[in-house]
Amino acid sequence: MSYLRSWEGFVYLAVVVDAFSRKVVGWAMVDHLRSELVLDAVGMAIHTRRPEPGLFHHTDRGSQYTWYEFGKTLCASGLLASMGRVGSAFDNAMAESVFATPKTELVHRRAWPSHHELQMEVFSYLEGFYNTRRRHSRLNNLSPDDYEKMHLTHNEVCT
Repeated sequence: MSYLRSWEGFVYLAVVVDAFSRKVVGWAMVDHLRSELVLDAVGMAIHTRRPEPGLFHHTDRGSQYTWYEFGKTLCASGLLASMGRVGSAFDNAMAESVFATPKTELVHRRAWPSHHELQMEVFSYLEGFYNTRRRHSRLNNLSPDDYEKMHLTHNEVCT
């Protein structure tokens, strides 16, 4: 989770990132830090990806991720919970990188008068640019969508 500032106050963003493709597969934004924020983000990821049982969902040890309902949702979906070590900065490096990118390329470039305007622009950025067109050096300068398509096509040809 991270926070984004508008003139109306903070908006909190939670993301679920596919470690293979760096694609943001679930996200949610609200003006509070209640546990429903992360539940909505993981719910979106589960709905859009339909993961096979046994997939790991890795988080830090924030109270939102240790919430009973969050664990129950992971369990009901067949996902396994993985949590980082206390005080380890490396456990969340990928998520922090994902947060830094829209902050640098979008959010910090101007002031945001309202929560709604900021939320709409972040939505547009994540769904219309970050996943579909933004090139990532870790993905051989492909976008997350193109990287997934390339590997899907390669796997279909090899089977």
